[in-house]
Formats: sequence, structure tokens, C-alpha cells
Amino acid sequence: MGVVETLVGRNAEFARTRFDPRLRMRPNTATIVVGCVDARVDPAVVLGAEQGDIMAIRNVGGRVTRRTLMELVMLREVARAAGSDFADGWEIVVLQHTRCGITLLQDRPDLLAAYFQVDEADLPGRSVGDPRAAVAHDLAALRAESRLEGVRFSGLVYDVATGLADLVVAP
Repeated sequence: MGVVETLVGRNAEFARTRFDPRLRMRPNTATIVVGCVDARVDPAVVLGAEQGDIMAIRNVGGRVTRRTLMELVMLREVARAAGSDFADGWEIVVLQHTRCGITLLQDRPDLLAAYFQVDEADLPGRSVGDPRAAVAHDLAALRAESRLEGVRFSGLVYDVATGLADLVVAP
């Protein structure tokens, strides 16, 4: 049996035993986590969230890029269309982690500049090698986005060696 068949079987088990049709589009905690695609750092798992507790946007490095900002703005518009708004107690958490694979690309300014949509000269400010500095940078970008006004922002760094998340920037 291949991976897809295994996953479909697991989904059938989920549908039988854990599916909850009462879940709403708005997460229970009104929280969106921006995190890395790294399999070791699934935001729901490492933060102890239950199904329906959080939304997650995952990308390489868990970074707030122009594309991430646009996704967040679109989600706010979805919330408004559904009769809510992010200003109603919503929180956006940036969750980056130690030993991130993006750090292996520090010698590839061509890839990183394209990913961040910046000139190669601006890459040092993105703090690719330092997750704590990267969280601070990304939170500054979130706070500067006027279309996200009224939202609380915070930042965590998850340590893949210990399993602990450190609050780097408080809301």
C-alpha cells in the first residue's frame, strides 16, 4: 500500500471517530499561527491545540512574506464576509524554530531574495540565520500592515531539541 492509500485509510478512521461537524470556520481561540512547513513543527501539535482551535499558515521558514501578508488580509476579508472581524480579539502568532532548513540556504541569495521579494542587498535584514531576530523582523512587518490593524501579534521560537516554545515577543 502506498502513502496516499494509507492517508485515505486514516482519513476514513478520522471521519468515523473524531470528525466534528459543529466546527466553525473561525477557530475557537481566534488565533492564526504562521509557522514553518517542517514536519517537526506542526503548530497544532507543538502548541497543544485541538481540532478547530487555531488556523495555520505554513511556509518555508515560517516567515511573514508579502504573500503571507496578503493571505492574512484575505482571511480578514473572509472573516468580515462571514460577519466577524479580526479586530474582535484575534491574535496572530509567528512561530519559528531552531535548526530550520531555511538556514541551509544562506549561501543562496538568489533563492532567498526571490522568496522574500527583496534585493539581495536587503537579505541580512531578514535574519535568516537567527530565528529570534527573524521573529522580531516579521512581527514588525505585521504591525506595519495597516490592513491588519486591531489584531494582537506575538512571536515564539520552538526548540526542536527540547520541544519547548519560548515567547520571544509578547503581544
